Amino acid sequence: MELLQEAEFWVGVGFVIVIGLIFYKKVPGMIGRALDARAAAIAAELENARKLREEAQALLEQYQRKQREADKEAEAIITEARAEAERYASEARTALATQIERRAKAAQDKIKQAEQQAIAEIRNLAADAATAAAEKLIAAKVDEKRAEELIKKALGEIPSKLN
Repeated sequence: MELLQEAEFWVGVGFVIVIGLIFYKKVPGMIGRALDARAAAIAAELENARKLREEAQALLEQYQRKQREADKEAEAIITEARAEAERYASEARTALATQIERRAKAAQDKIKQAEQQAIAEIRNLAADAATAAAEKLIAAKVDEKRAEELIKKALGEIPSKLN
């Protein structure tokens, strides 16, 4: 009975009792079920994460495709805007050249009209001066008798020159 007084013996008996209680209460099954449940939860989370990763990959590809399309559309818009700007610039240059040509022609017409008006004024002044000079010469050289003859002759020519 010395065995009953040994501390190691009682530690062993306590250990066997604790192990027995653990098996009696079915703790290994509970631990197994808990581990299985945890493994299933982890597997479900992994599956969910895989699905989310696939969805994210699909969204990424979709957004990348949309970005490429948007880049192509932006490039097309820029190209079209450049072509339109060039066309507007060409039209503006043409319109400016036409306007300059029209204004130059108008200026030339005004100059020509001013020249003609100046020539007409000079002719009028020359005619007036010639008439005045002729009057002075005629008055100085023609006597009254000769003047009456010239007036009668001019009056006689009037009906023939009017027809």
